[in-house]
Amino acid sequence: MAMMFRSEEMALCQMFIQPEAAYTSVSELGETGAVQFRDLNADVNAFQRKFVSEVRRCDEMERKLRYVEGEVKKDSVQIPECSVDDWPRAPNPREIIELETRLEKTENEILELSQNAVNLKSNYLELTELKHVLERTQSFFFEQEVHVSADATKGNLIAEDPNAAQSRGRLGFVAGVIQREKMPGFERMLWRISRGNIFLRQVELEDPLEDPATGNEIFKTVFVAFFQGEQLKARIKKVCTGYHVSLYPCPSSGSERTEMVKGVCTRLEDLKMVLNQTQDHRSIVLATVAKELFNWRIMVKKMKAIYHTLNLFNMDVTKKCLIGECWVPVPDLPKVQKALSDGSAAVGSTIPSFLNVIETNEAPPTYNRTNKFTRGFQNLIDAYGIASYREANPALYTIITFPFLFGIMFGDLGHGLIMTLFGLWMVTGEKKLGAKKSTNEIWNIFFGGRYIILLMGLFSMYTGFVYNDIFSKSMNIFGSAWSINYNVSTVMHNKDLTLNPGSSDYNVDIYPVGLDPIWQMASNKIIFLNSYKMKLSIIFGVVHMIFGVCMSVVNYNFFKRRVSIVLEFLPQIIFLVLLFAYMVFMMFMKWVAYTAKTDFQPRTPGCAPSVLIMFINMMLFKNSEPFHGCNEFMFEGQNELQRTFVFISLICIPWMLLGKPLYMMIQRKKASPTPIPTNGDVNQGANHAPKPHDPHDDEPMAEIFIHQAIHTIEYVLSTVSHTASYLRLWALSLAHAQLSEVLWNMVLSMGLKQDSYKGAIMLYFVFGAWALFTLAILVMMEGLSAFLHTLRLHWVEFMSKFYEGLGYGFQPFSFKVIIDNDEDPE
Repeated sequence: MAMMFRSEEMALCQMFIQPEAAYTSVSELGETGAVQFRDLNADVNAFQRKFVSEVRRCDEMERKLRYVEGEVKKDSVQIPECSVDDWPRAPNPREIIELETRLEKTENEILELSQNAVNLKSNYLELTELKHVLERTQSFFFEQEVHVSADATKGNLIAEDPNAAQSRGRLGFVAGVIQREKMPGFERMLWRISRGNIFLRQVELEDPLEDPATGNEIFKTVFVAFFQGEQLKARIKKVCTGYHVSLYPCPSSGSERTEMVKGVCTRLEDLKMVLNQTQDHRSIVLATVAKELFNWRIMVKKMKAIYHTLNLFNMDVTKKCLIGECWVPVPDLPKVQKALSDGSAAVGSTIPSFLNVIETNEAPPTYNRTNKFTRGFQNLIDAYGIASYREANPALYTIITFPFLFGIMFGDLGHGLIMTLFGLWMVTGEKKLGAKKSTNEIWNIFFGGRYIILLMGLFSMYTGFVYNDIFSKSMNIFGSAWSINYNVSTVMHNKDLTLNPGSSDYNVDIYPVGLDPIWQMASNKIIFLNSYKMKLSIIFGVVHMIFGVCMSVVNYNFFKRRVSIVLEFLPQIIFLVLLFAYMVFMMFMKWVAYTAKTDFQPRTPGCAPSVLIMFINMMLFKNSEPFHGCNEFMFEGQNELQRTFVFISLICIPWMLLGKPLYMMIQRKKASPTPIPTNGDVNQGANHAPKPHDPHDDEPMAEIFIHQAIHTIEYVLSTVSHTASYLRLWALSLAHAQLSEVLWNMVLSMGLKQDSYKGAIMLYFVFGAWALFTLAILVMMEGLSAFLHTLRLHWVEFMSKFYEGLGYGFQPFSFKVIIDNDEDPE
């Protein structure tokens, strides 16, 4: 975890590589994933860079791979993948030529197979349509029920025997196949051009046909149009051409049609056999290609990434050396130097590549090393803002504080168990689940935060155990410590029986862990839990904020701004401790000093003062009248102590407001007439703090006073608002418990209260509804709400005390990152 305390120390390096070793050296650097290159050709057009032709060459290879992959997937051929450790390395120049040749040959072969298959399927489709035309028109010609005649005056269609008309030589016909959705328009058009003098018969094909080009299903209709005259025939053929109708020859003789059908069926059988052989050959070719496709894709992507990176390099004046600049984590410098040496050795270069660390005043990128466990928590922090270079990283503490604060709001042993099981399922099966590469964005968010969900569930189970709350019910594990000496009849006839904890009838034993289960039955349960959880919220909130303010000392000390410890940290921590930590102290004082059996002055039963009223009186310098026989304060001298605390806290405000500006004014006067050094005048190197950590040093004094005034007002007001903001811990915990109780009483109890056999049936359905609402509302919706509130408490109330988040992330040149990002769904 030490590596997460702050970001890695970075160094700006300049590398010199011989042109013949540039490709292999960058390839080795891509495998290590430890450098972030800077563009030294930012003013050069992308099409004018040195390696633009190689990038286009890779683009063409990618195009071929996409085509081949599309054909493989079209035939549902499985593409085997391998793990990251088994990925092939970037090909060398000779292997690039071989790969290019293989891709060219594979593409041409698949193109030829695809074209042949389309031609064969087109012939098969035509023969199939001809067969349907011959078979369907057979019934048209032999129908005897329909008589067709044209009513010249009305333009209506009247039935007549078409064979009789044909026999008189006055009636011709056209037969063909048309897409089913075009048939209504086609029929209307024929009626219009002939004024109703065409007799059209049609029948829909039940089985769909296959489109030769796309393989999609198409539904068609067979038709025969009977007409009279050559002029009308020409019009019909023009309409058929416009509607893309397939016309087929159809003999008028029944015997000729029967003979033709037999010939077509024979040709279909032969063509079907050829199609099967072609498909088998295609399957063999695609299966062979599929075995190599993943490796080809990895190699081409690595090649393209290498040439894109080489375009960031600059050529020296002698044109004999490539110069590049990059950010490198200091611990990885030996690894980078070794990668350059291996790249030179791979091509037998006599002149070695070398790496120089150079001085710079530029703020380096922020690089926090993470693993699969800590990555999710780091993402929560980075969503607020990337940490400034080398400042304290809140993610380390968030690993504990985030699920703990979530558990306070979500505290339920049952609901926490559901969340824990879900997180545990994702964690234990992370390899199998991660390999699926789902395109569902919501699932990917859940899976990326699987360790956060697991810890949130575990902490919720812990707080649920402390609250003694499981699906709104309590567990009597240790035996209730509540007991009375009254007889049963007295208790049963007095539902609102109130016991005096200070009397001898009350058992003073304490429930070992958490809340006594008897509170589940108490009528003042809500009143007690409100007081209990409200105080817990303030206690944890003040501790959390004090920890955040203390973290600023770590940054001040690391960046050599120790004067800020005196001028900023001390007044801030004194102000927070003397007011709000004192209020927390009074809560503990009240719990310890006032008990039910205290019988000495001033701590008599019923005399415990309100901490809230006491705090308000303290801030307003006023007193309130105590109850008869009670004292206003908890101990002697408390009033004077409180006034002293408020007075010192008020002194802290001008201390914060004027301390730093006055100090800077004095320092500038001492340095006069020497120019005030800026961050750019200081040799910072890799170990110096960048400018974002002291952004106002070079500003005029008026602006410094304004900034400090804003900062002071914000801090003073935020101590009040942030403390109140932690009350959301109490509010959401109360809401969660009440929703759970309502769901139990209003839903599940309906089935449990039934005493007949119908109750079992009813309970079956009622339990399903209760489980559905529990998962949807209490686990998912309430869980999301508690998650967002916890995130706000960390971003605003905690991190604002010390975290700047003004940096930019380290984006290393890594083949794994590049390929994973390319494969992520958009």
